Amino acid sequence: MSSPSTLSASDLRSVVATYAELLRSHKEVINRLNVYPVPDGDTGTNMTLTIESVSSALAALDANATTGAVAQAIAHGSLMGARGNSGVILSQLLRGLVAEFPPDGDVGPDQLSAGFTRADELARQAVVRPVEGTILSIARAGAEGATAHADSLESLVRGARDAAKDALAKTPDQLAVLKQAGVVDAGGAGLLLFFDALCHVVANDELPIAPDLDSIHVTVHEELRDDAALAELRYEVMYLLDADDAKMHAFREVWAGIGDSIVIVGGEGLYNCHIHTDDVGAAIEASLDAGRPREIRVTDLADQVIEERWVREAATEAHDPESSPAPTTAVVAVVVGDGIGRIFHSLGARQLVLGGQTMNPSTAELVDAVRATGSAQVVILPNNKNIRPVAEQVASLVEQTVRVVPTSSIVEGFAALLAYDPDASAEQNAEAMKASARNVVAGEVTQAVRDASTDVGEVHKGDWIGLSAKGVVSVAGSIAGASNKLLAVLVRPEHELLTIIEGDGSSPANTRRVTEFLAEEFPQINVEVHHGGQPLYPYYFGLE
Repeated sequence: MSSPSTLSASDLRSVVATYAELLRSHKEVINRLNVYPVPDGDTGTNMTLTIESVSSALAALDANATTGAVAQAIAHGSLMGARGNSGVILSQLLRGLVAEFPPDGDVGPDQLSAGFTRADELARQAVVRPVEGTILSIARAGAEGATAHADSLESLVRGARDAAKDALAKTPDQLAVLKQAGVVDAGGAGLLLFFDALCHVVANDELPIAPDLDSIHVTVHEELRDDAALAELRYEVMYLLDADDAKMHAFREVWAGIGDSIVIVGGEGLYNCHIHTDDVGAAIEASLDAGRPREIRVTDLADQVIEERWVREAATEAHDPESSPAPTTAVVAVVVGDGIGRIFHSLGARQLVLGGQTMNPSTAELVDAVRATGSAQVVILPNNKNIRPVAEQVASLVEQTVRVVPTSSIVEGFAALLAYDPDASAEQNAEAMKASARNVVAGEVTQAVRDASTDVGEVHKGDWIGLSAKGVVSVAGSIAGASNKLLAVLVRPEHELLTIIEGDGSSPANTRRVTEFLAEEFPQINVEVHHGGQPLYPYYFGLE
C-alpha cells in the first residue's frame, strides 16, 4: 500500500482517533512515569481527557467536513477540554499545529512541517517558565525532525517521530529528578504517541504496545520534592476564562507572582488557564479583573501525588489474597485513610478493615477478614484502644489461631509490623510485635468538638489539641501550635526518629512548621513524613 503524499481531512480525523486509542491504552503507564513537574501525578489521564474532548468535537462534524472544519474542531475541542498542566500544553501544541492548515484541500509536507514549528513556538509562549527535559523538548525535537525531512510526507512524519523519540530518551540527562527516578518525562512520552499515530496513518507503521504496568519501576526520593521548585505548591487551579485579550498580560503578571507551572492558552476572548499555587482565592480573583471565569476546577496536588507514590512503592510489595500464597501467619490490620492502608499493605498486612476512633468495626467484620487471609494463624492489629476489646472476641469465633497485639495507635501498628515474620507462628509474632510496638511513643492532633477542662487548661470548641496516652497534653489555636507543644512534651533525649502521618487538615506549610521546630529544639531527631489521609486527625506522631 502506497503512502499518501498529503494529509486529507479524513486522515486528520484518523490521526486523532488513533492517538486517542494510544493514550487510553498507555494512560496508566504514563501516570506511573510522572515525577516532574512534581505535583501533576495524572499526566496520562489529563492527556487522555484532553484528546477525548477533541474526539467529541470531531464526532459532531459531518463525515465530509473540510480540512478547515476539522482543524477548527481540533483547536476548539482541545482548548475546551484541556486538563492539567500536560493537557493544556498538548492543547496549545494541537492548536498551533492546525492553525494555518488550508480551509479546503489537503495538507502538504511543507504545511505540516510549518505546523510543527508553529506548535513548538506557541507552546513555549504559553508556558510562563519553560523547562527543558519536559514535553516542550519533545515538541521542539519533533518540529526540527520534521523540518529536516520535509521532502515527502512519509519521510517527514518518521523524521519527526524519530527525533522526538531520541529527545525523550535524553530527558533524564536534562532533569535530575528524572535521572534519579530512572524514567523519561511522562508528558513527553504522551506526546511521542501522537507522532506514532501520524506514522501509522501515513506510513502504516506498527503502533506501540503499552508495556505491562508492573514493568515500570520508579525510584522516587523525598529529597527531590524538597528541592523541586513546585514542591510547596499544593493546589492545581484551572478554569476557562472569557476575557478581554488586552487584559491578559496583566493577568499573567499577577499569576506569575502567586504560583508556578503556569500555562495559559487561547485567544480571541477565550482562554484555558492552569496554575499550581497555595493561594486558590488569589488565583481565581485575578481572573475577575480580566473577564469571567467558568468551569473552575481545584485539585489537591499533595493528595494526588503522594497517593501515586504509595501506589508505586507498594505495588510490588502489597499482598493480593486472591493470588499470593497464604503465609504461616497473616496480619489483619484496622486502618483509616487510603494512604495508611497502603503503608500497612506495603509492610505485610494481608487484610485491612476500615475503622478508627469514630468508626469502630464490628466483630463480624474482623471475623470475615481473619477468614479471608487463608492462613491458619493470624495476628490482629486493632490500632485503637476502643477496638481492642472487639478484636479479642475473634479468636473464639474462628477455627484459626488468633492473637491480638494491643496496639492503640496507627504508629504503634507500623512499629509492630516491623517485627512481623510471615513464617513464624502467631504466638511468636505476637510477642515480637508487642515488643516492637512498645518502643513507640504515640501522639495525635485533632480539633475539640466541645468545651472541656483538662490538666493543661481549659479547652474550647474549635481549639486544636495534642493527645498522648495520658490524654490532652497541649492546646493551641492552630494545628502547628498544638503539634509543636505536644512534641515538646513527648520528645525525650533517647528518641532518634519521628514518624509523621499526615491526614485531613494537614498542609505542607504546617508540616514545615513542625519540622523546623524539631530541627531547632531537637536536632537529634530524624523525621519521616508519610501521607495517611486519615479524617479528623491532621497528624499522627510516632517517636522511637
